[in-house]
Amino acid sequence: MAAGEQEPDRGPPDTGSTVQAPRPQAAAGRLPAPGRAALPAALGIAVTVDDGVRRSPASVWDESLRPSGPAPAAGRSYSEQGRAVGAHLVQVHDHLRAELAQVQDLVRRVGMGILDVAGARSELNDLALRQNSWTLGGFCQSYCRIVTGHHLLEDQAVFPHLRGADPRLADVIDRLEQEHRAIHDVLQDVDAALVHLVAHPDDIDTVEDAVDLLSDALLSHLSYEEHELVEPLARLGFYHDQV
Repeated sequence: MAAGEQEPDRGPPDTGSTVQAPRPQAAAGRLPAPGRAALPAALGIAVTVDDGVRRSPASVWDESLRPSGPAPAAGRSYSEQGRAVGAHLVQVHDHLRAELAQVQDLVRRVGMGILDVAGARSELNDLALRQNSWTLGGFCQSYCRIVTGHHLLEDQAVFPHLRGADPRLADVIDRLEQEHRAIHDVLQDVDAALVHLVAHPDDIDTVEDAVDLLSDALLSHLSYEEHELVEPLARLGFYHDQV
């Protein structure tokens, strides 16, 4: 996963398939993350708030069942390196949010006849979102390459480190792993919808529906992950004895 260039200013078990469940549209605006403890001011990091707006009548998970990690200890201080690790997660997520906008633009161009399906699938497959590097392991790979120059780290090293360093994070990490798999399935659905469009050129709505569901899932997930992991990453690093 590649990081963005800008500086930050600011369930249930996975079944392997999309669960269709109606849910109402939320009013636009910046809503607090339900049940999440505020991050300490000492971090100096503004995480992204889920605004609650949903494009799709379907859902891939029940957000109300998301576990929360331990509340940050009052008065805790963080090293400069630790704050950089936490802030970098937000930077990487900003890059992924920008890629989501690219996916939405792909659908717009296909619908307008500016781009054919083959070109759209090619562009989709070039995005970091379609690689297995956009999860936390990819974040660590990007951080090591850009900031510390260490060898690339894999998912297998990072989550076990966080589990071992703070076992109270186990439920959150389990949930994040489930959501990573669910988002992968939704991305597969977007590609399948593009393939479907070849045989049914007037059925652009199927592609738009798949992208709407992707938008809901990804933006919600990224906000949840930031709220739950920015502080532990700043406190624990992503490998032993880093911070």
